Amino acid sequence: MALRRIAQIGESVLRKQTRAVEVIDDRIIELLEDMADTMYDADGVGLAAPQVGVLKKVVVIDVGEGLIELINPEIIEASGEQIDDEGCLSVEGESGLVRRPDFVRVRATNRHGQEIEMMGRGFLARAFCHEIDHLSGILYVDKLEEE
Repeated sequence: MALRRIAQIGESVLRKQTRAVEVIDDRIIELLEDMADTMYDADGVGLAAPQVGVLKKVVVIDVGEGLIELINPEIIEASGEQIDDEGCLSVEGESGLVRRPDFVRVRATNRHGQEIEMMGRGFLARAFCHEIDHLSGILYVDKLEEE
């Protein structure tokens, strides 16, 4: 496992569309592990593959409840509303208010190739939305609320 460099705002990789993972092989497993190590080393709660220069639909999240690894994640249900402060490892030293759903249901594949569904409320819902946005080249700064 290795730490990877986190791309910073202004780098084109953060604005590109990602591709679905077709085969979960050793390279994808290594990517998941490197992303988790990188996220923890940077004291983050989530990291998406484009942030480490890989245009694949892969994210890792840990809001303090244990590591979540998602391959090809999609939000299949969202409801409610929350507005809270949000930051990003790719936008160092900045934060701002962002409106997000208060509840989301996510469908994805795990590292073993099994389809899974997860639900999140509050902070976890925010993390799911934030990281999945990265897979479409969207950053939280694109969604800032007026102060």
